[in-house]
Amino acid sequence: MSGIIQTISNFFIRVFAFFSVVFKLVANSIKNFFGFFASRFGLTQTDYFLETDEAQTMKRSEAKERIENKQDTTSSYSATTNRRKKAKIDDYFLNMAREVKKT
Repeated sequence: MSGIIQTISNFFIRVFAFFSVVFKLVANSIKNFFGFFASRFGLTQTDYFLETDEAQTMKRSEAKERIENKQDTTSSYSATTNRRKKAKIDDYFLNMAREVKKT
């Protein structure tokens, strides 16, 4: 009985793989067809919706002038200075590790 189930599952896997390859070929051919016309009409350029180059350079230069460097006012300190000294919990776990290591 398990042989029939395996045969049926393999059949569906092969059918699915066949249709995925066929649909991928169809999708690629449609993409290439519309891509051809898009490249002919200039729709593949990334800047076809932007303004002229003069307006872009003016906007870019204005944006660069507005950028200011802010200094970091937070003080830097190491995380080890805030640790508790000789915490009881740390000692408990260290002692437990030593006992396990001995046995």
